[in-house]
Amino acid sequence: MREKELRFALICYGGISLAVYMHGITKEVWRLAAASRAFHDGETAEGSGRVYRDLLADILAGSNIRLRVLADIVAGASAGGINGVFLARALATGQSLDPLTELWLTDADVDRLLDPDARPLSAATKFWAVPIAGWAMKRRGNVIDRTVGGAAQEEVRAKLSRFVRARWFEPPFGGETFSNLILDAFDAMDGGPRGPALVPAGQPVDLFVSVTDFAGHSMPLALNSPTRVTEQEHRLVIHFRHDGRAGKRLDDVAGLAAAARATASFPGAFPPFTLREIDAVLEKRGIAWPDRADFIRVQLPQSDEADPADRVLIDGSVLANAPFRPAIAALKQRPARREIDRRFVYIDPKPDYRSISFNRHGDAVEGEEKKLPGFLTTILGALSEIPREQPIRDNVEAIEAMSRRIRRMQHIVDAMKVEVEEQVAALFGTTFFLGTPTPARLDKWRTRAQTEAASRAGFAYAPYGHLKLSAIVEELARVIDRLAPAEGAVHRANRRQALWDEVRARGLDRISGKKGAGASRDAIDFFRNHDIGFRIRRLRFLARELDTAVEAKRDERDPACEAMREAIFAALGFYLEREGDSWLGDLDIPADAGLGAWIDAIADRRDLVAVDGEADVLLAKALGALPKDDRRTMLLAYLGYPFYDIATLPLLQGEGFDEFDPIKVDRISPSDATAIRTGGAAAMLKGIEFNSFGAFFSRAYRENDYLWGRLHGADRLIDIVASSVTGDGALSGEALANLKRQAFHAILDEEEKRLPQVEALIAKLREEIGPVPPLREEQGATG
Repeated sequence: MREKELRFALICYGGISLAVYMHGITKEVWRLAAASRAFHDGETAEGSGRVYRDLLADILAGSNIRLRVLADIVAGASAGGINGVFLARALATGQSLDPLTELWLTDADVDRLLDPDARPLSAATKFWAVPIAGWAMKRRGNVIDRTVGGAAQEEVRAKLSRFVRARWFEPPFGGETFSNLILDAFDAMDGGPRGPALVPAGQPVDLFVSVTDFAGHSMPLALNSPTRVTEQEHRLVIHFRHDGRAGKRLDDVAGLAAAARATASFPGAFPPFTLREIDAVLEKRGIAWPDRADFIRVQLPQSDEADPADRVLIDGSVLANAPFRPAIAALKQRPARREIDRRFVYIDPKPDYRSISFNRHGDAVEGEEKKLPGFLTTILGALSEIPREQPIRDNVEAIEAMSRRIRRMQHIVDAMKVEVEEQVAALFGTTFFLGTPTPARLDKWRTRAQTEAASRAGFAYAPYGHLKLSAIVEELARVIDRLAPAEGAVHRANRRQALWDEVRARGLDRISGKKGAGASRDAIDFFRNHDIGFRIRRLRFLARELDTAVEAKRDERDPACEAMREAIFAALGFYLEREGDSWLGDLDIPADAGLGAWIDAIADRRDLVAVDGEADVLLAKALGALPKDDRRTMLLAYLGYPFYDIATLPLLQGEGFDEFDPIKVDRISPSDATAIRTGGAAAMLKGIEFNSFGAFFSRAYRENDYLWGRLHGADRLIDIVASSVTGDGALSGEALANLKRQAFHAILDEEEKRLPQVEALIAKLREEIGPVPPLREEQGATG
């Protein structure tokens, strides 16, 4: 069998009351990850999880690929930020998202969210406002008529009546009320069922939550003149990481609650957030926050003028509704012991929806005369809707640019292949490939090939060598800064300069050897001790060559090829472990030590030369088991890689990509999940009504949106997982349609008793979906 990982970087948009819809989707992501874990552990799964397990079994039977699905990067803003926080914790800890569902259905209600001080004390409260509100709500063409469907108008009117009699000119929803609800949700997860973690051991989980720093914080900016200025930065990303190897866990519940509360401080609805609020809530609940000082130091901008705990934070989607950027940055330092299919999956609850007008009977009004936006419409749109709805084109284009550079590199490598193989064959002779590789021979051959590639590159080697040197030094600077955080931007810049001074003092400013041929002895020694990136790139290249030049010629899976792949990824794991911060986490460097001590300590701890020997043992054994022609192909690729790297590293601007293949982007939205019904959000979701506050005013609306979230999640996730396998092993459209129908009915069966207010919808959906295909017998992960 061939093992492969489908990894999700999940981006969750804001959407106000559509948070309930996104809860349904993230719940399916969690169920998919749990089903993948069960499949690989040989265990059973229930509900839609059983269908996902069957999907993985079908992929294994059809393609001989044992696919593992996991989500290891989660980023969210506003309503998506809250869902992202709970999902990331469930993935990392093995906790269940099921206990949250009833909280969403019950507590995400305007009557629950109102601040206790803002609620009307009696029917007589603001009695004078009642006729005004009543007149406004009953008046022909009022906002309820225009934005709420007829079935829920009475419920919305009743709750809106209480809402308008609450306090005015202050946020109606309670900050502490919201914080308590979030902490209640964590308590529910803690008290619910718990299984194994849904990521493999050693796999980090990164969580990013975007918030907006209302007052802003000063950030330095380097110019020509003046040389240094500051500007106010309002974007802020709160980052949590779960990494078992480094002892980092998503267990700072108070910090997670603070991030969730801050990211969803919708302007005007909730009061702005400061840590003082969560402090007060924790004190009333009798909960300690031992990590508070670390949270402030790591997550909040520091200031000499004010306590960071007083920093005012508001809704994250004001400036970053689609936080792709931190998720892209998190691709660094991802361990990989098998082939990776990386997907950026973003959840957009209403991509094609714009507010619809209704008449007094609740019917949608179409064909209205288009007008230029008025005075207030323009101002309000500029202040809120435009920033929140800014397209993600820049983010998607950045991902595509990365993928384009990778594809371009692959084309260049393919074009160079004949010439490089001729160079390597001439260097070692024709009889060389007849011998059996041993660890000692691999070491000798590799050294000779690297020396010859550097020498034959001539003057082209110097810029390549300096590029490698720069990448290594900058990586060392980042590692040192993470292990011993700088005291500020000036300290960080001075330390980086001192690091470069130390490198130059060691004679590394002259990369080339005598007469410009190849590398100098100092450079060779430095690269042997520190150039972990080259080793990772070479092994990824070898894995690609195994796929495209060896296995592609076979009609069926070959155990020798599988052993070769396992050896490559096991060797790759050695280097990736040492690249991560966890390998260096307990370095004991005196505070007054120079940068030279850091350089040497990092080299000693990683001990790359010894690791090369361990990798040689694995590779030599696997190469020796291959047929002669295949062994020759793999040796040509392995020993020829220095020639390729000299040509391609400048193209990659000094960076290798941890996950070698191009990155794909997928979307989950009502407009994409069309297996049951088409028409987008307007045809299915209720939370879009009342300017996206609709689900806060109606339990029926929340039940509707939650159910559609699960159905849409299942629809799209089955498509995305199936797309990881192409060619002859791909599942047919009919097979996918059957799996989807099974998943849909499983979800309806599970939710029917929990969702009494959408009984008619469930009955109608069963008709639209069609009969249930027969379920198969449970199978193990090996089929």
